[in-house]
Amino acid sequence: MGMKTPSPFTAQLLRDGKWFVAFSPEFPEANGQALTEEAALESLRESILLLLEDRREDARANLGHGEKLVPLALS
Repeated sequence: MGMKTPSPFTAQLLRDGKWFVAFSPEFPEANGQALTEEAALESLRESILLLLEDRREDARANLGHGEKLVPLALS
């Protein structure tokens, strides 16, 4: 039985005064904000990438003896 290709992550956009704020249900710790929708989404993308890199660095720092990190593609 084959696995489905994962769908793209989702973003929730809201307007707060002159600002657009973006959140992702898949990454509740990340958010983005800007004066345009596209810029808010780009800010969210950057926030998610920083979060993933931070988690990867934490994982590297906490590797046990004989453990290693290997690339894992989702598609």
